[in-house]
Order: sequence, then C-alpha cells, then structure tokens
Amino acid sequence: MPLQDVGYRPWNKKRCGPSTTIWVIALTGIRLAWESRWLRRMVFFAWSPALIFAASFFAFEQAVDEGRLTSLGTAAQRGRNLDGVGMLGTVLADALGGNDGDVDVQTTRHLVWTRLLLAFMRAPQAMLLAAVLGLVAPTLISRDLRAKAWLIYFTRPVGRAEYILGKSLILFLLVLVITMLPALALWFTGVLVSPSVSVAFETWDLPIRIIAASLILAIPTVFLALAYSSLTAESRIASFAWFATWVACWIAHGALTTADLVASTQDGGASTVLSATKADQASRSSKIEVSPLRRNFRWFARAAGIDTGQDRWAWVSPYHALGAVQAAIFGIDTRPSSWWPSSMTLLLMSVSSLVILSWRITAPASS
Repeated sequence: MPLQDVGYRPWNKKRCGPSTTIWVIALTGIRLAWESRWLRRMVFFAWSPALIFAASFFAFEQAVDEGRLTSLGTAAQRGRNLDGVGMLGTVLADALGGNDGDVDVQTTRHLVWTRLLLAFMRAPQAMLLAAVLGLVAPTLISRDLRAKAWLIYFTRPVGRAEYILGKSLILFLLVLVITMLPALALWFTGVLVSPSVSVAFETWDLPIRIIAASLILAIPTVFLALAYSSLTAESRIASFAWFATWVACWIAHGALTTADLVASTQDGGASTVLSATKADQASRSSKIEVSPLRRNFRWFARAAGIDTGQDRWAWVSPYHALGAVQAAIFGIDTRPSSWWPSSMTLLLMSVSSLVILSWRITAPASS
C-alpha cells in the first residue's frame, strides 16, 4: 500500500514582511468595525461641524473682499451697512482677530484661520472622537481575549509589536478621518473662497500644525483605549472605564477650577470689586466694546484660545490637557507653564498605557 504525503504543501510564492501583517490586522479590524451602523452614523456626523466652520471661513473672506475688516464701532462711524454675509465676517474678525480700526489683512487672516481651526479640533471633534473610540476600541482586544484568538495570532509569525501596531492603526485611521481630514478640508475650503490662491502660501504652516495637533490627539487616546480593552475580556467594562475616565477627570478639573475661582474671589474682596469698577470705567471712557461673540459664546472663546487666562489645572483632565498642548502647537498660547504640565500628563498616559498593553498582550501566551 503506497504511503501518501499528508504534510504541509510547500510555499513557493514570495513571503511578505511584518508590514503586511500590520495592514492585514488593521484592515480586518476596520472592516469589522465599519459593519456597525452606529459607527457609520457617528463618522458622518463628525463631518457635520465642518459645514458650520466652512461657512465661517466664507463669511470672513467675504468681509475681506468687501473691505470690511474694521471693528464694529469703526464700521458704524463710517456709515457702513451692518448686514449681509460680509458683516458676519466682520464679527468674526472682530472677535477672533481683536480688530480695532484698520487692520493688516494678512495678519488678521492667519489669526482668524488659526483660531477657527483650533476651535474646530478642540470643541466638536475631540468630543466626537472620544465617543467613536469608546464605541470601537473596547472590542478590539477584549474580543480576542474572550474568543482566545491570540492562540491563532501567535502560533503564526506575528509578533507582539505587529499585533499592537495593527490594532493601533485601526484607531489611528479613525482619528485621522474624524480630526485631521476635516481640518485639512477646512483649510482647503478657505483657500478656495479667498480672493487669491496666494493665501495658501500665507497660511502654509496651518496644515503642518493640523497634522501635528492630530498626532498629539491620537497617540495618548489610542493607547489608553487599547490598554483598557486589554485589561478585560468584557468590552462593556472597557467601554465604561473609557467614558468614566473622561467624565471623572472633566468633573475634577471643573471642581478644582471652581475652587480656585471662589478662593480668588474671597481673597480679593473689595480690591477685586474696585479694580473691576475701574476697568469698567476705563473701557467706557475709551469706548471699547466687548465683542458679542466673546460675551455670549465663552465656550467658543476658550476653545479658540481667545481667553488668555491660564488654566493651571488642565493637566488633570485629558480633554483639557490635549487642548492646552494643541493651543501651543497652533501658536495661540506658547507659555511653557500652560502646555508643559499637560504634555507631561499626556506623555505619562501614553507610556503607562503602552506598558500595560505590552504586558497584557504577552500574558495569555506565557500563562
């Protein structure tokens, strides 16, 4: 009776390197995640705020085209009509550029565009990103632990680094789709609606700042989300830990900031009231008006970096720490005391998450 060869068939084709393994893991994870209707809806919704900010770019450039870049008081004194799209651009220039009389168009444009892009990345996109990562990240590793998929992964020539990079690339691509691509599209929209294409050379640094700010946003959040996913086989627990971290740190930041405000009010006493009265009288005598955008939309003023007050508790909350570092990247607040503690928080969060992630990936195989 002849013997049959039941061994493995030889592989005569070209072997791929580790980079192919990373892309296979990433593309498979993206394909599985994209099957969720909630994820598709949230990604679509993440681009919706870009339409509002694009309208702001158009209104500002319309004001530039109509020669309206003056303060509201100066425009009224000169008999300018206070209506139309260009008038909205005047309000933006007055609020974001701090106009008082005639201004330099190039300087004001760069400042207004910078603050609009910073507000776009800090206010709507960062919150939407937290929601998307909380939906996708908890299942990436916890599902493998629950199904014991690591037995299949690590019996093949897949190393720990390839596995972590492949899983991280899934979330990195989502971060780029939600933050970097809409911000770059906004900058490109501003160039298209501007009077001249030379505006692209005047604002050439903004795309670089957008990419850097997106990477600063992606690295700590991705590693933290994957670390939570690796600590448990239940994705619900990882999802709860992710959202609890953001909410609890936000509440702690608000409590500490409020305590500082109350303490400064009590310590100031009558001197605070007197200085506020003098400042109010001085503003009235000089006829300096407070911008309606700054007065009614303080959340936007803080997100855009108009509020020059230093947030000394930003390092407590990941959201506020990311905002402080992004403000430094965009050149809005470059004081080391503003971004240095926050950058240390993000660095510590990234390193500790990566250590936990590396330990948990090899723990099932070594046990």
